Amino acid sequence: MFYLSALMLALLQAALPSPSPAPTSLAPFGPGVIATAKPNVFATPQDTKSLVLPPVPAIAPAFRATEVPLPPGGVPGVDEPFVGIALDDAVAMALLRNTDLAISQSNRRIAAFQIIAAKGAYDVRFQLQPSYDVDVQPPVSPLQAGPGGGPITQITAGAQAGFAGTTTSGGSYKLFTSANRVNSNFEYNGYDPYYETSVGIAFTQPLSRNLSIDANRRQLELSKIGADLSTDDALLTASNTIDNTLNAYYTLVAAWRNVGIQEDALRSAKSQEESNSRLVQHGAAAPVDVVESDTQVQIFQDAVYSAIANVTSSQNQLKQLVLGNPADPLWTANLVPTSPISTLEPEPTPEQLELAALKNRPEVGQLRENIREQNVNVAYQKDQKRPQVDLNLGVTENGFAGAPTNLAGTPLFNVIGQEIVDLNTLVGRANAGSPGLPPLTPINASALEGSGVPLTGGIGTSYGSALAGKYPEYTLSATLALPIRNRTAEANYAIELERSRALQTQEVALIQRIQTESRNAVASYRSARSRLVAAGAARQAAELVEASELRKFKAGKSTTFLVLQRQITVANERESELQAQTDLQKALVELDRVSGAILSNNRVDTSTLGTSPQGAIPNLLSPPSSAPGH
Repeated sequence: MFYLSALMLALLQAALPSPSPAPTSLAPFGPGVIATAKPNVFATPQDTKSLVLPPVPAIAPAFRATEVPLPPGGVPGVDEPFVGIALDDAVAMALLRNTDLAISQSNRRIAAFQIIAAKGAYDVRFQLQPSYDVDVQPPVSPLQAGPGGGPITQITAGAQAGFAGTTTSGGSYKLFTSANRVNSNFEYNGYDPYYETSVGIAFTQPLSRNLSIDANRRQLELSKIGADLSTDDALLTASNTIDNTLNAYYTLVAAWRNVGIQEDALRSAKSQEESNSRLVQHGAAAPVDVVESDTQVQIFQDAVYSAIANVTSSQNQLKQLVLGNPADPLWTANLVPTSPISTLEPEPTPEQLELAALKNRPEVGQLRENIREQNVNVAYQKDQKRPQVDLNLGVTENGFAGAPTNLAGTPLFNVIGQEIVDLNTLVGRANAGSPGLPPLTPINASALEGSGVPLTGGIGTSYGSALAGKYPEYTLSATLALPIRNRTAEANYAIELERSRALQTQEVALIQRIQTESRNAVASYRSARSRLVAAGAARQAAELVEASELRKFKAGKSTTFLVLQRQITVANERESELQAQTDLQKALVELDRVSGAILSNNRVDTSTLGTSPQGAIPNLLSPPSSAPGH
């Protein structure tokens, strides 16, 4: 403002007529001698011929500032009345309309689905595989032929079904059954059709690699950590959004209050100009006093326009944060902050801020989840270095049933049957010729007609024989895989260890950043409080001096220049106090941000971030009772 005063004096000198030049005389030192700041030391003016004065061309000789009327004093682009907006509403609107938060919330839902997908690795899987097979084989011998020595045709129809799954210890299991009906025209087939069934269980359990962790468990753990990480990302976005909104809100508060300060200064200057005009009319003041006060009026008028321009910029900054629709009527409204300033909090120590930040900051949560994720990767890659040792167990119960065939009509059995008849004849003769000896038992020819009643039946009989455990099959085996070098697993393990060391470095850097931010936040808060006290005292003193100067002016013991200087000082001190108050509010916001309390202090519900309002969302609130600054 010192430069404004100098400019005002220069304008006054330019407006006054130039006095006639006085004769060159510097008595008592004599002509051509100039006294200097040092006593008894004199200087002689230099010749102007030694000056370097380049020629200046005539540029737009007719140029002069166009006299135009003052522009309107409203906010550009705003034609609505004043609309109040509370701080809580501004924060809620910003959280609701922030597209980054909507994306973060979508990522959280995706992370939840990824957990479900990872758990799906342990779902029981059912598989059914029906089949139908026709096999025609050429007759390779009289004993391997079909009817009349023709080809053998075998038709198999059946199905395989089973349940399979994976255990949480890395093992795998399978419960299975199969059933087939076989029709065969093989001439010496004892059953046609016949039914083959089986019921069994198989289990494989790793004993080394994949015992403590496997790909499925790794993916499940990573998906759970990813869900926590997506929540931390959303919290960080919300924290930054609230921080930006609070700062923009307090900036708008300061902008509107500055308009009131500049308008008060303008009214005081205008009142002084009117007072000077009345004094000039009564011959009690010189006309130059009116010119002087009018110059200050114009300077304060320009300051009002500058303050309005600052309101425009601050409003647009806040609207950009809280409004998501270009057609929202609030774009053409004059937003007026209605929330009172925050109450002062006790000054925390940097150590208290650091402890709170390490507990609450989303960035700390992000790093924590990254470390957890890396620990899982390290454990998995370390496990992959081990040899593969798998134990395999299996139990299968087989069943059989069918419709017996009569083999007596086949060529081979006809020959055998005739031989049996002949042998039984000889047995009869031997028994008749040796009555004193024990009789010989004749051969039972009916045994050639079938395989016995217990195997006769259909698919149910076959399953009954399987469940009865008549034809069991047991298997026990092991799988051993010993890589000679296993360089892939060793390299992957070394990569994960290196990434872990990088995260440790990031952890140190984050702690250092939190320490620096904590100390800076406390220092800024302390400085803002001190400056507010000093600015308030300076403003009160300036107002007292201004009131005193006005009383002296009315008593004829002061000048217009001094009164205007006091008015300028008052305006400057009021601006300084306003800036200190604004800095104090922003320092409180910074304390909340650094400590991580900005979310809880603004009652943020993390489960609804990006999906629904956090509080009451206004449309057009009732206008305040008066314009800001009054």
